[in-house]
Amino acid sequence: MSEHESVYDGLLGGDDSQWAFGTSFEDPLAGVDTTVPDGVDAGALAAYCLMLGDDALVHSHRLSQWASNAPDLEEDIALSNVALDLLGQARLLLARAAAADPDLVPALPEGSPVPPEDALAFFRDEAAFRNVRLAEQENGDFAATVVRLLLLSSHRLALLQRLVASSDQVLAAIAAKGVKELTYHRDYAGRWFLTLAQGTAESRRRLLAGLALVWPLRAELARTHPVERLVAEQGVGVDPASVTDEVDVLLEQVFSVSGVERPGLPATGTVAGGAGREGRHSEAMGRLLAEMQVVARAHPTGLW
Repeated sequence: MSEHESVYDGLLGGDDSQWAFGTSFEDPLAGVDTTVPDGVDAGALAAYCLMLGDDALVHSHRLSQWASNAPDLEEDIALSNVALDLLGQARLLLARAAAADPDLVPALPEGSPVPPEDALAFFRDEAAFRNVRLAEQENGDFAATVVRLLLLSSHRLALLQRLVASSDQVLAAIAAKGVKELTYHRDYAGRWFLTLAQGTAESRRRLLAGLALVWPLRAELARTHPVERLVAEQGVGVDPASVTDEVDVLLEQVFSVSGVERPGLPATGTVAGGAGREGRHSEAMGRLLAEMQVVARAHPTGLW
């Protein structure tokens, strides 16, 4: 077979074990000064970036599952774009976590070219992930996905708006980029919330069912982990409880315009005193990771 008989020949470089992964992706923080600011605990900063990065990564994967399954082509593309935005945030945040504390990165076989952010995404077990449980829930009905996106994007937008003033310039820059994206995510979800609430009786029924399903997990967004409290005190992070009132005002506006009552459902409890930030996840998380990590774990020496 000549070198021109396969379109993959130019990608292989003589090693056909790597054809699926591509090559030459750059370090997302190349050229950036990643020195941890004076007075900031490097381990806490890394753990905090891991929390924010895992929220984005896991929610991105859930939204990506709508590709080719959304109600129409336009929503298929819109949800995929939201997923890509979150994936970009996750990559930067996981890279920042690894730069602040290299000990966080899982050990891989000698010679593996997997970059630190990919190692954190694809080679950690469930208990090492620090995302909130709301992000990992099954997609369910489209209306449930809309409600989940509204809750997560509203809270994350409020956080990142404050993180723009972080004393860590890397985190501040990541937040500034994310604010623009999350403003669109929140508005997209808000418009669909209104549309479903004021559409047909069936669309409203589905929206209320989705709200009832998702709302009990919202309380975890405002639950302050000791790491979040520490980085807030050091001026590099934000206490999630501090944005609750602002997010509540926004949600009340959406509920009021949509003619929907604020749910009075009790919050989902913790497990042995812990939740997603402590690595205690719902049953859905294991299935999500199995799907998300299967290719990388099968080829730990492949190039991404």
